[in-house]
Amino acid sequence: MKAKVLGIAAISLVLASGSAFAQSSTVTGAAGGAATGAVVGGPVGAAIGGVAGAIVGTAIDPPPQRVVTYVEEQPIPDDSVVVREKVVVGRPLPERVVIRQIPENPKYAYAVVNHQRVIVEPQSRKVIRVLE
Repeated sequence: MKAKVLGIAAISLVLASGSAFAQSSTVTGAAGGAATGAVVGGPVGAAIGGVAGAIVGTAIDPPPQRVVTYVEEQPIPDDSVVVREKVVVGRPLPERVVIRQIPENPKYAYAVVNHQRVIVEPQSRKVIRVLE
């Protein structure tokens, strides 16, 4: 019973900290979840943790460095927007935010929100990375 409770607690922790793991890949997420689950709940915890970690890991793949460099080099546009909502990795940008395609890689787009450059997934408008 104690192992079951600890296993559930570990899963909750992994899922609650999804934004921290948002820039992980599926493999990293699954491996990390399995390791955490194994420590807390043994083999059953490893299986459950691996699945939970894979789910979190597939949320968002980090953009390649050339995409980051491209976005950092672009001038801040005149139509940049200030929004009240916090810009968070994994959440979509509001519709009023103008996003721009990245010519070399159409899988990614970018926007300038609250004076910060963000890389987004164009179809869902989901924030992939906030550049500092």
